[in-house]
Amino acid sequence: MSVVTVKDVELASGVLRVGPRDVITPLAHDRAKELGIRIERDATVAGPPREGAVARPQPPPAAPASHRGNKATIPRAAGAPPQPATRPAPERSGALYRRGAYGPHGDRTVRAPAASTTTIDGRPRVAVVGAGHVGASTALRLAESDRFANVTMIDVVPGLAAGLALDIWHSAALRGFTSRVDGSDDLAALEGADVVVITAGKPRKPGMSRTDLTAANAEIVRAIAPAIASRAPNAVVVVVTNPLEEMTHLVCTLTGFAPERVVGMGGVLDAARFRSLVGLSGRVRPEDVHAFVLGSHGAEMVIPLSQATANGVPLERTLDRATLDAIVQRTRESGAEVTALLQSGSAFFSPATAIAAQVLAVVEGSAAIVPACVRSRGAYGTVDTRVGLPVRLGREGVREVVSLPLEPEELRELREAARAIDARIASMR
Repeated sequence: MSVVTVKDVELASGVLRVGPRDVITPLAHDRAKELGIRIERDATVAGPPREGAVARPQPPPAAPASHRGNKATIPRAAGAPPQPATRPAPERSGALYRRGAYGPHGDRTVRAPAASTTTIDGRPRVAVVGAGHVGASTALRLAESDRFANVTMIDVVPGLAAGLALDIWHSAALRGFTSRVDGSDDLAALEGADVVVITAGKPRKPGMSRTDLTAANAEIVRAIAPAIASRAPNAVVVVVTNPLEEMTHLVCTLTGFAPERVVGMGGVLDAARFRSLVGLSGRVRPEDVHAFVLGSHGAEMVIPLSQATANGVPLERTLDRATLDAIVQRTRESGAEVTALLQSGSAFFSPATAIAAQVLAVVEGSAAIVPACVRSRGAYGTVDTRVGLPVRLGREGVREVVSLPLEPEELRELREAARAIDARIASMR
């Protein structure tokens, strides 16, 4: 089993054939649609690559047993000193071949890492603060992507993060990932993280709005942000804690990071909900729907239907206006709908998947446009505040705020959302 990434898609021509058990990342799916690449599953891809298949270097034949000695080869842990040349070489990982960590002759080569990367294999480190349902599910999704050297979970409850991390790691053999997963109850474990995800906070209960959580979750964020600033000073921070816009602003203020390095996760989840609800119409598949959700991760959510398509066709030509209006309204209420049905707790499967997609957009630096809560700096004629906008992300955070041709009414709604958010942020000062 292999993980098919954006890079695999961009190297393909016309058709990308993958194995029956290969995992295709959400960003790879999106990039394939952008480039018009058709992804097909083919049982024969497990053998030699076929035309149009993902080209993955194959590991060299194993050395004869007499050359390897009688002892099992133990892979060297990240950060350990190099092994003497006379010792047997560690068995090579197929995952590392996919990432190009071996040279053309099968020798291990470590490329110079980026300034913020501290791991020996060049992959970044990610830390998830908060090991509740959302945090644990996020750690699982990130580990399974196999894009990270380490996935670190942190929670104040002794043993919780460590136990869940070990449980996730026990699935590595079954899911085929090499990202090491660990857990701690000490924020010192943030040390050297390239991306930090904050999910810690009190969840909503039935009848509560996101803004009801402001005071309680602000105190939690105030305890976390200074540790991020001191332990992971080069990290990009993805904020999930609600109320999203206020907490994103608070994290940025307390860390002192450039605003581009602190982004809120809400639009990816809301857009996924919208796309999936459109799929319930039976007219299109959710993955064939493309849409952006801007504004706030709450009451001021803006869903510009002028930018929504299904298989490249404007959604307004696929579904009637009454149906679309109902889907928009249900999208706005989806979080509360799940909370009411559960009666205790809130959504975590879809939020975790959305968080992982946004984190992968950061580390992969793809061309995909992602809706995220960022500092607007007046974009779209908004006040300068934190608001959901379409952006491109990368290792430095926000690379670009993308300009979409919104309709006048959509622009008006977005500007109103920004003003409402700015007023709430101002009330926190």
